[in-house]
Amino acid sequence: MTATAPIDAAQAAGSAISAGAPQPAPGATPPRAPLVARAAAELVGTAALVAVVVGSGIQATQLTDDVAVQLLANSTATVFGLGVLIVLLGPVSGAHFNPAVTLAEWWTARRGGAGVTTREVAAYVPSQIAGAIAGAILADAMFGEPLVKWSTHDRSAGNLLLGEVVATAGLILLIFGLARTDRLRFAPVAVASYIGAAYWFTSSTSFANPAVTIGRAFTDTFAGIAPASVPGFIGMQLIGAVVGLALVAVIFMRGQTDSGSPSA
Repeated sequence: MTATAPIDAAQAAGSAISAGAPQPAPGATPPRAPLVARAAAELVGTAALVAVVVGSGIQATQLTDDVAVQLLANSTATVFGLGVLIVLLGPVSGAHFNPAVTLAEWWTARRGGAGVTTREVAAYVPSQIAGAIAGAILADAMFGEPLVKWSTHDRSAGNLLLGEVVATAGLILLIFGLARTDRLRFAPVAVASYIGAAYWFTSSTSFANPAVTIGRAFTDTFAGIAPASVPGFIGMQLIGAVVGLALVAVIFMRGQTDSGSPSA
């Protein structure tokens, strides 16, 4: 008997045991996390995101009076924080952290694509809003600010509203474009990088997120937004989401074979 015989026997026994156990079908979709776990991931992720945005804004204003440096510090922290949160929670809930993204996915599912159901929307969106408010309060608490103090930072100018349309349309185009081209594995880097860039190239500094907009109304600090400006921002974000989906439909239009059937 050679020295490899016991190993071969053990491998054969292991194979026999594995053969008797239920195995997933080749190419099967992994089971999704329970809805309560996904909603919790959306709540915690959105809370952490807003805590990063608000907290880094407070820290920046305490360290320097240079507004450009303050924005640089705020945007840099947001890029790294968002990227980490997508990597961590993406496998659980998809890491939306954004009602505009959730609603866009719901609409895509209604049109026959992959996305979330109405029941999931009803769980995700309130979780995102609650998380955003909690994140703003947490950031204020960490820096000794009043836990809730309505922002006085007016952002109602028309050019800022246009900036929100552009920021949100670009975000939706990016996310759903990555999905259409089977490149969602790049989402943590791509989405975080886009938000970091949009801080600087949009007039509104790219809120691009209704839940985050609501949360930031609860803090009268660098990242805040006056409650009176919130409806306008959310309205423009929803318009931007529609524009983004329209761009996805046009740019990533599915081709057809010579027989007229959609190509793979």
